Amino acid sequence: MKKILLLDGYNLIYRARHSFARGPHSTIFSFFRSLRPLVEKFDPDKVYFVIEGYPKRRMDLLPEYKGTRVYDDKDDFQRQKRYIINMLKECFPIEVVRHPDHECDDVLANLIKYKHADDDCVVVSTDTDFIQLLNQHSNVVLYNPIRKKYVPTPNYDYVTWKSLKGDGSDNIAGFHGIGDKRATALALNESKLNDFLSSDETRLLFNRNYELIKFFDLEKEMNYLESSSHNPDWDKVKEEFLGLEFFSITNNKSWGKFINTFRNL
Repeated sequence: MKKILLLDGYNLIYRARHSFARGPHSTIFSFFRSLRPLVEKFDPDKVYFVIEGYPKRRMDLLPEYKGTRVYDDKDDFQRQKRYIINMLKECFPIEVVRHPDHECDDVLANLIKYKHADDDCVVVSTDTDFIQLLNQHSNVVLYNPIRKKYVPTPNYDYVTWKSLKGDGSDNIAGFHGIGDKRATALALNESKLNDFLSSDETRLLFNRNYELIKFFDLEKEMNYLESSSHNPDWDKVKEEFLGLEFFSITNNKSWGKFINTFRNL
């Protein structure tokens, strides 16, 4: 049995964007400064860095999916994001994975289901959608890197709960008057849930939400994953980091610790 570390790529990059670091390369610096402690903490045999594709099936179900999100590049974020991903692809012993037609969440969930069902899997993300993995797999734990805590497994079906409550961040409308507590009560009581969903209109909205929130099964599409994994090139990494003036990573004391963290991958 191996230990597999699965990183929600954009989630971690956005977390780095909002760190306290300053300067023209602050997102890059914060990302790589926080990557090493994660790998050190979990000491995995393999690391995946999973990034986003276009959410084709969810857009077909709900054209306004994620329509309320605001994107900006005022801090040169897009360039820094591309730099991070390219560095991981070219220089780190980490497998960068993407499916062009599916979101990171679905790809990550299917890597666990179809490639690592018998391994110990650690998912690192602040995205609560991954809680459904805890309902489905006994070999998965979810770690919140901001709170630095494992997320507990709920005693109800998470997808049912969120289908009732909705998800404002993804522009998925829930039911009027349904908050955390009532959604929990309904998810725990099948009879009350069926009563609540007794009308055709209510059932239709619930079923749509359930389909949007649950992870899609990609068994027949796993061969279409785009993946990149190379042997580490630490000389290039150090040269790049020195050029960006990341001296706190590349000094004599820190650099050895940095590269030693990845030696077992």
